[in-house]
Amino acid sequence: MTASATPDETQDGQPEPGLRADAERNRDRILAAARRLYAAEGIGVSMAAVAREAGVGKATLSRRFATREDLITAVFADRMDAYAAAVTEALADPDPWRGFAGYIQAVCAMQAADRGFADVLTMTFPASKALEARRTAAYNGFLELIDHAQAAGHLRDDFTSQDLVILLMANAGVIAATGDAAPETWRRLVGHMLRSYAAPGAALPPLPEGPSPSALYRAMVRLARTGADAS
Repeated sequence: MTASATPDETQDGQPEPGLRADAERNRDRILAAARRLYAAEGIGVSMAAVAREAGVGKATLSRRFATREDLITAVFADRMDAYAAAVTEALADPDPWRGFAGYIQAVCAMQAADRGFADVLTMTFPASKALEARRTAAYNGFLELIDHAQAAGHLRDDFTSQDLVILLMANAGVIAATGDAAPETWRRLVGHMLRSYAAPGAALPPLPEGPSPSALYRAMVRLARTGADAS
């Protein structure tokens, strides 16, 4: 058991079988509240805000999740499993380039669906061994995916795994900036980036339509207001 685990929880944050029913309900409420807040606002949400959203006291939250990383690990464990599974599915595609492009689109879609997960994919949590193990498994699979797509001659030879990190950072920024004003903008970014990764002769997926001028303007106004509120 890690130093941050509570006596009635296992190392991966799951409740022990003997956990009291009321404590288990509190844990479920905390996780549900954290998922809602993280998805809408990102993982910068404070623990106090999570406790308020869950309708529990700070002490109750601390008993279930002693640290912010403990809570993040529990909230995003299933999403990190899906992240690792996406690369396994891509590697199973008999067309390496199609598998590569599909993986890029799938991971960026995961980011778009959950702002918190968009944050998690561009950060590391050294104290969370479970979360980082899933990330490492996905990364190693992605390295293999790169090798296959380059060997097939459809992925540029100068593409590296760092380019995915750059894309995820850029995609997270677009998602945060456009919000509900132009929520599909990220698809256009990903479409352009896949074209930049493709070697000559690779089959290019259709380029998604960009946001309308009015939607992009609303996103720019929203971003300006967000910046003003933060200052």
